Amino acid sequence: MEELDLKELFEIFWNRRMQIILIVLIFMVIGVIYTIGFVTPIYSSSTSLILASSGNSGGDNTNTVTTTDLTINSKLVSTYSELVRRKSILREVINNLQIDANENALKNQVSVNTVKDSDLIEITVKNENPVYAAKIANEITKVFSEKVKAIYNIENVQVIDEAEIQNSPSNINHTRDIVMFMLIGLVIAIVYVLILNMLDTTVKTPEDIEKLFDTIPVLVSIPVCGNLQETKTKTKAKGGRR
Repeated sequence: MEELDLKELFEIFWNRRMQIILIVLIFMVIGVIYTIGFVTPIYSSSTSLILASSGNSGGDNTNTVTTTDLTINSKLVSTYSELVRRKSILREVINNLQIDANENALKNQVSVNTVKDSDLIEITVKNENPVYAAKIANEITKVFSEKVKAIYNIENVQVIDEAEIQNSPSNINHTRDIVMFMLIGLVIAIVYVLILNMLDTTVKTPEDIEKLFDTIPVLVSIPVCGNLQETKTKTKAKGGRR
């Protein structure tokens, strides 16, 4: 394929603009159909926990937070994050809510994130049912807190934000999907036009002839009239009436 300058590229794309627009529109429609008809809505609900004062298992009810408490809480963040998704906790959640799921399936729906340089833990549950997503997240928090108390004999898990029912799916964004498919269609349209131009060997301009025959310059070009055939037809019709 010969080198093309920007002007020639612009002319090529401009002449094929209707085809480019049609391909882009087709991919935008495909994007809408895909997101509406083939993507299962998934809803996310999150609850936030913080490791606060470790409390005291004895009779002392003081709420003073010591440096030791903060150090212990910081070290327990990673441990707690792993403990949340243990089978024993998830099994108890399933039994409490009486949901039809097993531990492995529920584990895949639960994600745990820790906020860097803090004692915050965020538990997120994704489910096809928004009500179940919120209920599971809150129940995990409840069971987890009780498990921590039983294991460590401390009460240092405090709920900051309870999970709420979300009405909008977290995995569907129609604007994003349509724009993505539009860009894919645009790229395919550009490639399609360039391939057509590469395979097109017809001569359209005097410059095309000069490129083919370097030693033969173009001296004269004869324009083609668009209504030449129509003029011939009218002439024949007049001649026939005579």
